[in-house]
Amino acid sequence: MFRILVLLFVAFVLLAPLAAPYDPMATEPFNQLQSPDAAHLLGTDLLGRDVLSRALYGGQRTLLIAVAATVVAFVPGVLLGVLSGLAPHWLDGGVQILISAALAFPGLLLALVILTLVGTGAVPLALATGMTQIAPVARVTRAAVMEVQSYLYLQAAESLGAGRMRLVMYHILPNTAPTLLAYVVVVFSYSVLNNTALSFLGLSGDPGIPDWGMMLAEARTAFRAAPWIGLMPGLGITLLVVLLNRLSRAFAAVSQP
Repeated sequence: MFRILVLLFVAFVLLAPLAAPYDPMATEPFNQLQSPDAAHLLGTDLLGRDVLSRALYGGQRTLLIAVAATVVAFVPGVLLGVLSGLAPHWLDGGVQILISAALAFPGLLLALVILTLVGTGAVPLALATGMTQIAPVARVTRAAVMEVQSYLYLQAAESLGAGRMRLVMYHILPNTAPTLLAYVVVVFSYSVLNNTALSFLGLSGDPGIPDWGMMLAEARTAFRAAPWIGLMPGLGITLLVVLLNRLSRAFAAVSQP
């Protein structure tokens, strides 16, 4: 059920060019802060832009940045976790020290440091958000690899002469996949929250480009007069994160032996 709801939510947002009634960048100074009506179902913002259209396009941008951030986190994170789980004790200990040191820094603070170094925009935002999740992904992957190594069939395959690469590709990774699938949803959820938080702080690039975090920041200045400006992006973030967390729990339950 939750999988279907998440897919419907994502499909609706990704089809923003077809669903949006107006150009999200088009301004109408004479229609600013217009309350919801038949012409503008969710009203207009401070520049007379249609809130519904901006929310749909903003959701599309937020999701795409979150997808990119998840890829940035998982590719090196899984590789590092597998390496740590299969490495000799001395090398594993060194990798764990580095991972623990990375986990000691708050993710949002680390993302701010990265954005300070590489600049603002969609690509730097995805890079900064994803890099903060590499250490947690590596830690979860290592734990899953260590658990799989205790299984008897893996020891049997190794005793029959299976090489290390064959063990990884045909035994270890397939059996860690359910755990990693559950965690990839968690990382995606964190990426949505973190990139909208950074956008809220004005680090997503051009402030005119629709983005859920930027829309919430704009809504602060006129919240009492026009609360509908921040309603749609706020509800979108909340609903998406709740659905993703429930989906992750469902995947985690399936992965349990």
